[in-house]
Amino acid sequence: MDTIASLFSFITTPVSWVIVQFHKVYGALFGDDSGWAWGLSIVSLVVLIRICLIPLFVKQIKSTRNMQVLQPKMKAIQERYKNDKQRQSEEMMKLYKETGTNPLSSCLPILAQSPFFFALYHVLSSIASGKKIGAINQDLLDSARQAHIFGAPLAAKFTDSVDKLNSLDATLLDVRVVTAVMIVLMSASQFFTQRQLMTKNVDLTVKTPYMQQQKMLMYIFPVIFAVMGVNFPVGVLVYWLTTNVWTMGQQMYVINQNPTPGSKAQDAYLQRVLKTVDSRGQVRGRTQRRTVKAIVAKGPDRNDIERKFITGLSKKGLVAQEDGTVKKGEVVPEGEGTAAKRQQPKRQTKAKRQTATTAGAAAKDEPAAGSKTSLQKQDAPQDDKPTPTGKPASGSSRQAKSGQRKGPQRPKHPSKK
Repeated sequence: MDTIASLFSFITTPVSWVIVQFHKVYGALFGDDSGWAWGLSIVSLVVLIRICLIPLFVKQIKSTRNMQVLQPKMKAIQERYKNDKQRQSEEMMKLYKETGTNPLSSCLPILAQSPFFFALYHVLSSIASGKKIGAINQDLLDSARQAHIFGAPLAAKFTDSVDKLNSLDATLLDVRVVTAVMIVLMSASQFFTQRQLMTKNVDLTVKTPYMQQQKMLMYIFPVIFAVMGVNFPVGVLVYWLTTNVWTMGQQMYVINQNPTPGSKAQDAYLQRVLKTVDSRGQVRGRTQRRTVKAIVAKGPDRNDIERKFITGLSKKGLVAQEDGTVKKGEVVPEGEGTAAKRQQPKRQTKAKRQTATTAGAAAKDEPAAGSKTSLQKQDAPQDDKPTPTGKPASGSSRQAKSGQRKGPQRPKHPSKK
């Protein structure tokens, strides 16, 4: 352990120095030997570290979203090259390179925190064993050993023996109650952070194995923290509980202000923007204007939630502009969207189709029949007129009975009269 600690002395010394500087500030308020002075020094260390890690957190969010978008393509590559693992890996790396996605970016904040976590763990372990470390001299060491949080020393663990706790002026019951409560809060904050990410900030239209993995991690991570927490000193539990609460708050802010497209959080966010625009007549703030600008730029590629937002603006007589602002425009009646869907006519029954066909035929024949009747009426008087010899009347030829020969008839023989 000492060999490993010596390798990480480049981070152990700065961490101990930062704690000492914060202790000077809080010691003047609560007293040098107060548990609050040392506890708040650890909390301030966490806040400082997390502020420095904000750029990595932003990169983590982008990487996580890119991975969600790429899941269908990744699944298609796996199915296409399921028998060629080398080609499958090459296509995956090509996809990551084209989209600028790094799968390890989602783990960057945790990996970046690991050295600080290890350094703080070693500092508190040295305090528990009475060893000077980094910027903590003998006076500060004695002060830290006397510091208690709700009756539990900063260097005490849930698994410590009674003799060790007696040397730290603590009881077994106090230490185990305080550490158990901190472990539960630490695991609960981790679970809630992952849960709000999965239930509010995930595109529900995309069902991929990545979502199933995230759901599994939502239950596995709290269990891991609970099992490991029994071996953490109280000071480390303070550190980890603080960083989990910070992550939860940071995640809440991101979900409310920059939600994932297609998620429930985006729907809630755009509804808030719509209410603001309705009451003020303009888009408020750079973030909202940037969101409206991105939705307008998508054009026909908008998801259902974004189309709903554009429709809501139209119903209020507003039109989103390319620069993210809104202007007065044509009002869409209630219940109509920006792009009405074409409705297919209902299929008629066979009897109705036959009736329609018969009616159409009758309507076509009516003019012809009428014209024929009028012709007959005009031709009727002409039938009574004498026709030239050898030329039969047109009316008589049309009215010839069946069985009679058409044309001029030969006179009958006198014997047959």
